[in-house]
Amino acid sequence: MASELSIKRVAITKANAQTIIVTAVAGFITVFCIVASHYLYSLIGYQSRVISADKQADSQLKSDVNAESRLVSQYRQFVQQNPTIIGQPASSTSQLKYNNATVILDALPSQYDFPALTTMLQKLITTNNLNLTSLGGQDQSASMSNSPEANPQPVEIPFSFTVSGANYQSIQQLFKNLENSIRPIVIDNISLSGTDSSMNLNVSAHTYYQPKKIFKISSETIQ
Repeated sequence: MASELSIKRVAITKANAQTIIVTAVAGFITVFCIVASHYLYSLIGYQSRVISADKQADSQLKSDVNAESRLVSQYRQFVQQNPTIIGQPASSTSQLKYNNATVILDALPSQYDFPALTTMLQKLITTNNLNLTSLGGQDQSASMSNSPEANPQPVEIPFSFTVSGANYQSIQQLFKNLENSIRPIVIDNISLSGTDSSMNLNVSAHTYYQPKKIFKISSETIQ
């Protein structure tokens, strides 16, 4: 009788041990499946985002290629226009090309150059034999940036000048010259004094320059 009880106890103990082992293995498999499922779900989501971004980049690239072809065609038509947009005849020599592209570059230079601006203004003002008594402005070459930018914006360049002993007609012609200048000139303030035959003119104005635009190819990390 005691022997039978001992055998039963051993069998029960063995069965309990097997149950614990089976339960532990089942629990491990369950946890492994949950972790693996979560990983696979995340991987599927990541691959889906990568495929979506790849399709978007491919579509953008095709659009850019088509736009590049149209831009080249339109640029060639613009440059070959004769006369130019300011009415001057286009010309081309071995040393100089004058077309709409050079007109635009002259109108809005890509570099800050105050000495060149003062030279241009001096020539423009003294064309009608006006007496230029002062030409002012601050050369800010040290603080102005000539580096290419991703999104460049026009930067103001203020200046001023004084003309003395001018008659009314020459003053009128001066402002016509300023208006017809290739570079955009905005008059901020005008002060006139004297008589019709001998006038003193003080002008405060500004023009612009705009840094070059830089094109950057960026990369994106898909997470």
